[in-house]
Amino acid sequence: MASLTVRQLDEALKQQLRLRAARNGRSMEDEIRSILREAAGETEAPPQAGPASRAETSATAVAPRLLLIVGGGIAAYKSLDLIRRLKELGYAVRCILTQAATQFVTPLAAGALVGGPVYTDLFNPDHEFDVGHIRLAREADLVVVAPATADLMAKMAQGHANDLATAVLLATTAKILLAPAMNPAMWANKATQRNLAQLKADGVTLVGPNAGEMAERGERGLGRMAEPLEIAAAVERLFKAENAVLPIKGKRILITAGPTHEPIDPVRYIANRSSGKQGYAIAAAAAEAGADVVLVSGPVNLPRPQNVDVVAVESARDMLAAVEKALPADVAIFAAAVADWRVANAGAQKIKKRPGAATPQLALAENPDILSTIAHRSDGRPPLVIGFAAETENVVANAKAKLARKGCDWILANDVSPSTGIMGGDSNTIHLVTAAGVDDWPPQSKEEAAAMLISRIAATLTGDRH
Repeated sequence: MASLTVRQLDEALKQQLRLRAARNGRSMEDEIRSILREAAGETEAPPQAGPASRAETSATAVAPRLLLIVGGGIAAYKSLDLIRRLKELGYAVRCILTQAATQFVTPLAAGALVGGPVYTDLFNPDHEFDVGHIRLAREADLVVVAPATADLMAKMAQGHANDLATAVLLATTAKILLAPAMNPAMWANKATQRNLAQLKADGVTLVGPNAGEMAERGERGLGRMAEPLEIAAAVERLFKAENAVLPIKGKRILITAGPTHEPIDPVRYIANRSSGKQGYAIAAAAAEAGADVVLVSGPVNLPRPQNVDVVAVESARDMLAAVEKALPADVAIFAAAVADWRVANAGAQKIKKRPGAATPQLALAENPDILSTIAHRSDGRPPLVIGFAAETENVVANAKAKLARKGCDWILANDVSPSTGIMGGDSNTIHLVTAAGVDDWPPQSKEEAAAMLISRIAATLTGDRH
């Protein structure tokens, strides 16, 4: 029997097929199958044998579409088990292997588990006649990269698209889940951490890496890829989150972050060591939860969070003006480390150091107290006002006094002594101080602390105190 392929169809017919497939949200191959079933008088695809799954729980259920991109690391062998786990959960899995990944797993092995073709080449004529990499990007509800190597993360952060995997990652509008895997020294490298920060700011979600033994003998540390069951669980959480009602959707949240710079003269200023990381993490978590977020930021070296309106300021007075302009708000979170004093009369020109001259005397003036000003407003006060207390001693006692003095509703207190590494670091240990008492949070990353705070805010705004 003669065989007919899509490539042999005339252009007019292929165009009609593309349009029909696009209208129905299917690939051209799936559309052809649908036409053939209709011609044969079938209304549904014949049932497939296999274990019971999410897709079989309803006659009308459509399996969520997941695209797995396998990077070129030794952990790629785990991707085969991951495919099996995801299929058992009822996901429709497609797979891309980078050229480096084919050195560790074969397209034949991955294809046998996926139950379909495995994609490896951006310029494959069998797939690219109708811009196949765009179809792969569009026809995915979630993209999982496992393992996500240092090289692949760098390409993603910089927006490269020089192979099939990176072209799809650049073209997709779906959520992306990364499972990093690399040597601990590569993970700790400043370049990797810069790329990681950019990817997080772009909205990419991570699972892992874990700590443990590496493939290389004698190597141990943070860099092991999360286990397939962990990645599958992260996929489940993401799909549940995507389909859940966002807890603070439509609420307006005002956040301040970073230091302020108080000029001494045109080239010098008074500041503090705040990096702005915690405030930026809170802004990202609030936006992800559906809030309308305004972030008033002092000078920082951080990428802007997605879906957040960022207002850049320099001084404490600039910050107060921007905060008042951004009102009204449902919640105001003051995470910025505002300088308490400024030079009363900043020099219009650079103050020169002259031999034999007396040391210049800098008269200081007190800056406006932004937290207290907003918390004590009689008109337009946000229903929930939250401050931070960065302390080096008597952390909780000082935070309780600050809560009463400032007139805010909550204080997030932390110990920023140099030995803690919190100021400018990536972790935090918070004590939530309210009129009801003190809640001691565990040591965690600043992203995790931000998510915990937004969860508490959502529960408060919805009246669910549990």
